[in-house]
Amino acid sequence: MGANMKTIRFYLEIYKAFVRNSIAANMEYRANFIMGFFVESAYMLIKCLYVVVSYQTGLSVNGLTPDSIMLFIGTYTFITGIMSMVFFPNFIKISQYVKDGTLDILMTKPTSLQFMVTLRYIDLGWAVPNILGGLAMIIVAFIRLKLEVGVVGILGFVILNISSLLLTYSILLLPELIAFWVINVESLHQLVYSFWDFNNMPMQIYGRAVRAFGIFVIPIFVISNFPPLFILGQLPVLHTVWGLVVPVLAFVLTRLVWKASLKRYESASS
Repeated sequence: MGANMKTIRFYLEIYKAFVRNSIAANMEYRANFIMGFFVESAYMLIKCLYVVVSYQTGLSVNGLTPDSIMLFIGTYTFITGIMSMVFFPNFIKISQYVKDGTLDILMTKPTSLQFMVTLRYIDLGWAVPNILGGLAMIIVAFIRLKLEVGVVGILGFVILNISSLLLTYSILLLPELIAFWVINVESLHQLVYSFWDFNNMPMQIYGRAVRAFGIFVIPIFVISNFPPLFILGQLPVLHTVWGLVVPVLAFVLTRLVWKASLKRYESASS
């Protein structure tokens, strides 16, 4: 137990250093930070238009009111902010690491290679508008819906969001590992992030077959639909359990594929 805590503290200290270095880099290249901030703010405002349209038209999706829809969009926007801050800046570099030999250098570090490759950088410019905008929509939706939730409800909402982030990590990382087998993964990037955009609106807008596919086959709908459904009291027990189990299964699968990819990897100097 003591050894495990020591290891956790070791990685937390390393991650703190990653965060400090990334913030320093963001501040050094302020033009990039400002451009990213304004570009992503524009996208965030587009997401807000979904909320505005739902209110103006009185849109109802399978019984979900505009206030409920705002809760879904806020959750999606918040998770998108975390994804674009922590995961995206690292995952897009993997194919380059494989091609130019940077992976060889990272292999010499006395830490987990997967940790180094997938969590080394953060990007605040792309993330801040989504995180703040998403939190604002979630809070306003909570107030307007007058949700009477206790500790269990809030705790479940938070835990499901954390599970969603773990699932996001796995779903977005798995396709990137194909870079160990093929050179160009750009088209795959576009396909994966097209799937991501399916969460722009509640999954109730899709047919039953599409929802089943997006929950149990490629569980993209679990990410931003399950936390709001839980807090609204509309998430079945089976789906609640699935929302907690599938991120763990996906992470285990990602870990196995990562190890298989490293066995496939040939040093750039070889």
